[in-house]
Parts: sequence; structure tokens; C-alpha cells
Amino acid sequence: MAVTKAKKIEQVQVLGTEIKEAGTAILATFKGLKAAQTEELRKTVRSAGGTYKVVKNTLAERAAEGSKIAAALKDLTGVTSVAYTKGDPVMLAKALSKYAKDNPEFTFKAGIVEGKVISIKEIEALATMPSKEEIYSKLLFLLTAPAQRLVTVMNATGRDLAVVINQGVKENKFTAGTAAPVAAAPAEAAPAAQ
Repeated sequence: MAVTKAKKIEQVQVLGTEIKEAGTAILATFKGLKAAQTEELRKTVRSAGGTYKVVKNTLAERAAEGSKIAAALKDLTGVTSVAYTKGDPVMLAKALSKYAKDNPEFTFKAGIVEGKVISIKEIEALATMPSKEEIYSKLLFLLTAPAQRLVTVMNATGRDLAVVINQGVKENKFTAGTAAPVAAAPAEAAPAAQ
């Protein structure tokens, strides 16, 4: 069934808005993927926080007109699909790279990250980077490590002193060799009252 012109215009507007809001998009092509493989790809992209669509080249090009990503979507040929996300671009790149390794029919065309067009090699490099969560946890560790070390050093002095005193008590170092206890002095008789 043919798609009406109004429907195409609506698709262009929706796709353009979604890609511009997403900030990260990866264009790919596929030949010979079965329906089950395509559904698996959709699930993979969804689990990475993204959306996956098969698009017509002319509609994708029109959707990107006037945006920073127009250059990436210009003169597309063959079957084109787009995966995009508002979330972590690394997670999307990792998910798609893993899928591409498992399914050689799926290959990259180009990518857009934060409005900049990136090449296929840069997509693969992006997939090898740590995710935002990993970077945040490493940064948090680096920020808190000096404070933890400072507290450990400050506590070491008191702990070491306590260990030395405890060892001295166990070996009776504090009682041996001390002077005999002082005897209580006899009370002097009070002068008699006259």
C-alpha cells in the first residue's frame, strides 16, 4: 500500500524531531537479515536505551535538513536503518558493535554524536570506551581516595599507640619495677583541749 504524501511529511517531521532530540544516532545497512534477527536488533537497541527504525533514504535526508547531521544523511544509498538515543552514546555503540560482530549482514554507514558526524572507525572506537557510569565511578574513586588515605593515616597514630599500650599491659611492663605503694601516714593526734 502506497504511503500518502501527508503521511510521508508526518514521518519526516517525527524522525527529524526524534533524531535532533536524541543527539546520538548511528546509521547502518543490512542485507539478508531475517525478521527474527531484526527483532533481536530492536531489543538490543532498546536495552541500550535507544530506538531503532528502518528509514527511506530520501525521508531521512529530508528529516535532517537544516540540522548539524544533514551531512551524514545526504546521498544515502541502499537500505538504511537508524538507531538513536538520548542516553549514553557509548552504550548504543557497544550494543550495535556487538550485534554487528554476531551478524555480518549488519554494517555501519555513519554516526552522529552530539551533533557531530563520526566515521565507522570512530563508532568502533566509541564502542571500546567505558560507559558514563563506569567513568563516574572511576572519577568518584579518584576523588575520594585521598580523603580515605588521610583518614587512615590520622587513625594510624591512635591505633598504634593503643597497640603499644595494650602490649605493655599484657607483658606487665607498667607494674614491674615501680616503687612500693606508699603507706598511709598515721594520723597525728589532735592537741588536747584545755
